[in-house]
Amino acid sequence: MKIDDLIREYADIEGRLADPSVHADPALARRLGRRYAELRPVVETQREITAIEDDLAAARELAGEDPAFAAEAEELERKRDELAERLRRLLLPRDPNDGKDVILEIKAGEGGEESALFAGDLLRMYLRYAERSGWKTEIIDSHPSDLGGYKDVTVAVKSRPGQEEGVWTRLKYEGGVHRVQRVPVTESQGRIHTSAVGVLVTPEAEEVEVDIDPGDLRIDVYRSSGPGGQSVNTTDSAVRITHLPTGVVVSCQNEKSQLQNKEQAMRILRSRLLAMAQEEADAAAAAERKSQVRTVDRSERVRTYNFPENRISDHRVGYKAYNLDQVLDGDLHNVTQALVDADTARRLAEAGQAQQAQPTS
Repeated sequence: MKIDDLIREYADIEGRLADPSVHADPALARRLGRRYAELRPVVETQREITAIEDDLAAARELAGEDPAFAAEAEELERKRDELAERLRRLLLPRDPNDGKDVILEIKAGEGGEESALFAGDLLRMYLRYAERSGWKTEIIDSHPSDLGGYKDVTVAVKSRPGQEEGVWTRLKYEGGVHRVQRVPVTESQGRIHTSAVGVLVTPEAEEVEVDIDPGDLRIDVYRSSGPGGQSVNTTDSAVRITHLPTGVVVSCQNEKSQLQNKEQAMRILRSRLLAMAQEEADAAAAAERKSQVRTVDRSERVRTYNFPENRISDHRVGYKAYNLDQVLDGDLHNVTQALVDADTARRLAEAGQAQQAQPTS
């Protein structure tokens, strides 16, 4: 879209958000609020450029009479060029899910109980990172392990109204295999072991985005259980939902009532089906376009957490730092920023190549 079209869209949304009737539909108000927050930096940057260009024209006109205005004109040119580059980045094609909240699933893998303990460490890292980022979190489902870790745990992460960045913008890069190297608590001889935890991140789908036929669902109920299989509920409140056309299976047992567990399971199911539909669309588009905005392959080892060296390494972009303790305490910003910067650089390069390939008139 052209910048003028985005400015008009921004003004239109601003007017709609001022209409009290819009807020009678919370889902609509939230969608408009997200889009408004996305457009705000574009519109504000363009307004700054326009104001500087007006000042620059005046400074150039007066530069012939007073050399001080020539120096001012040079400074204004520098600021204008910086803002123009920022606007160029803001106008890059966006991942359509960047404004969305996410469903984040952490699953223990290779390493047995040590893997489950590290899954718990990753859960705390993401919860603390969310807190630092001003996001809200909700544990939808969890299966604790005997030693206090998690066999698997599912968390919903939501942005707050007015935030320019959606949660997906940052957390979409977390999907994949996370490897840990450390001496497990179960190791008596002090040997370093390597374990793995899988992280799955999907944009949370709203009901209007995924049409699920109730006839396509098989819903089973059973009793919840805690570590070691100990019964923690005397009623059949846990719910397992199978989406028959795709074979996707989702279960929830955290809530006390069957209805609540069913609602939470449906949230996860909608997000997984939306992610599957988008992956299919991406695969089809890949035949025409070699590179596209996507999350990493979930089977790919994306990151290593080395405790003896206090080192964190992201293998996709070559990022390495020796502040693992701080990262696990939620200081994840520099890690995610390295991935955002790498993705932005790739898209800028693609945009430049596409512009060069356009025929000149």
